[in-house]
Parts: sequence; C-alpha cells; structure tokens
Amino acid sequence: MNQEKGVRDNFDRLPSRSNYPVHHSSAADPCKRGTTMHTSDTLRDTTIPLADGSGTIPAVGFGTLIPDRVAAKRAIKTALEVGFRHLDCAEAYRNEDVVGDAIREAIAEGTVRREDLFITTKLWNNNHRPERVTPAVEASLRRLQLDYLDCYLIHTPFAFEPGDEQYPKDENGRPAYDTGVTLLETWRAMERLVEEGKCRSIGLSDIRLDQVREIVASARIKPAVVQVECHPYLPEWELLDFCSKHGIVLLAFAPLGHGVEPRLTDDPVLKAIAQRVGKTPAQVALAWAVQRGTAFLTTSTSPDHIRENFDIAALPAEAMQEIREGIVTSIRLNGVVDTGLPGFIPR
Repeated sequence: MNQEKGVRDNFDRLPSRSNYPVHHSSAADPCKRGTTMHTSDTLRDTTIPLADGSGTIPAVGFGTLIPDRVAAKRAIKTALEVGFRHLDCAEAYRNEDVVGDAIREAIAEGTVRREDLFITTKLWNNNHRPERVTPAVEASLRRLQLDYLDCYLIHTPFAFEPGDEQYPKDENGRPAYDTGVTLLETWRAMERLVEEGKCRSIGLSDIRLDQVREIVASARIKPAVVQVECHPYLPEWELLDFCSKHGIVLLAFAPLGHGVEPRLTDDPVLKAIAQRVGKTPAQVALAWAVQRGTAFLTTSTSPDHIRENFDIAALPAEAMQEIREGIVTSIRLNGVVDTGLPGFIPR
C-alpha cells in the first residue's frame, strides 16, 4: 500500500484539551443507551477523560506513519496548523525524530504550545524485556525532543527476541519470539515509567480483549488507552463495552479502513448518510467513531484530506442507528493481533 499518496486514515489523534469531556457509562453504544457526551457542534474539540487522572485525550488525532520523511514533516505541521493536537507515534515507524522536529518548529512558530499537545509513542516488540523498557522510552523522548510523553503504549502484546533487529527471524524466516518474558512483566516496567514521570499514562495496542482483561485484572496502574483497528466493518462492540466499564479509552486506528478493499468510504450506508447530512462518507465514519465514545486516528499527506478529517460534525441519532444496524460487512484488515507484525508498517 502506498502511504505517500494521501492515504487518509491509519493511526492517531486531535485538538487541544478543551471543555468537551466525554463521560463513559457502561453502555458501549451512546446512540442507543444514552452515554453522556459533551461535545462541540463539530465534534472536533471532543476530549475524553483518562481514568488514571492524568488529564484528557483528544478524540480526534493524527497518525505519523508516513514513510517519506519530507512528506511526514510537512503533513504533521499541516495537521497542527489545521487544529490537530494529538499526535500518535511509534519507535517502529522510524521517524520519531521527524515528528520531534515538526513539533519543535510548530512551537517556535507559535502554532501550538507543548501543554496543548497530547503525544503518544509506542514500545516496540524487541524491547519487552523489563530492563529494555526504560532505555527504549528514553530513546524515544530524545528523538521526539520531549521531556515526557502523554501516553506510552506497548505496541503489540508479542515479544520479539531482544536486540537491535526490529524484525528478528528464526531459521525458518518466521518472527523470532521471546518466550522469556510475559506481557505482565513488561507492563510492570511500564508502570514504573509513570512513577518516574517519563509518561503520564500507559496503555496497550494491537491486542485482543482476553489479553486486555488479564492486564486490567493484575495491573497496579490500569491501562488508560487501548488502541486497536476499529471502524464500521470492525466495530469491536465487546471490547468497547469492556473499556467503557473500566474507564479505558478505546482508540481506533484505520477508522476509514486504510483505503483497502472493501473500501469503507464506498459503503452505500455511509454514502447515503453523507448525502443527507452534507458531509463526505469519511467524515460520517469519523463522526460515528466519536459519537459512540471512542477516539480515532487518521493519517494523510494531503492537506485537503487532513482538513476534511478534522472537520467533522455530529450525526443525527437515526444515522448512528443506521450505521449499527445497516452495515453488514465484517472484516479485519490488519493481522497484527495474531502475529505482532503490523500490516500497515513497511518492513
């Protein structure tokens, strides 16, 4: 897949920590069960409180998985100028330094202040051993030119053999997994990062519900965020319900289906709603994500698409119901939850 042609949607988040908190109830479907949401008319200023008390997370965000370094910096600065205030990064994207330069320049130019930003990055699979967690986050902080992270995620629950190789392989060419460390042991090291002030909150990514349950049951510091593929073709209602009950923010990557077949933005239900409300199918899908109580991440190198993905507006209740009941396609586009190998990251 060509990440450099304006692909509109794979990871990340949005605007400043404003006065529009979303309060989750145990219901996973706000349009049916009445979850209290306080949002602006356009939704784009929506924020969700983090259960650990570390503040709020913007519900709309911008992902930084853009392989071309020049295009990445340009896109990130455009996103900040448009109004995005949440950037989602990762060690595995190999461009944290580009993100850091873009943030530094945007602050120097007066576009943003550090305190208005919500910056997330992720621990890669080859650093799951507890002794490797602190050096990994410190390296990310140096590349991002930051003193702290707003959130640090375990990128996947799969541990790879420790070392400098990002994708270690065994003698058969398959991923070389590390059986000498458990996810809970890695989580304990993540908890220490919060206590040391290196990050304000921690979470999980590319993970299934049963694994989230295990961490929540044993954690001293509960996950604040769980980032997974999520869109109308993969709504993850059961995971959303669990996260809502435990005050965890469900953060959707690929909320527009990542531009692959079947194309979410070609769905007849979304297209019909878009025509009625005067928005694009992409804007309808993104508004659905916020109104059901999740945050979402989009990525694009196109200034027009970046602006479009930010300019969302609330859908009527009947549209929310129509999306839930009228869309029958069900598909997972990224097999990372089964292998620890993210399908959208070039290797």
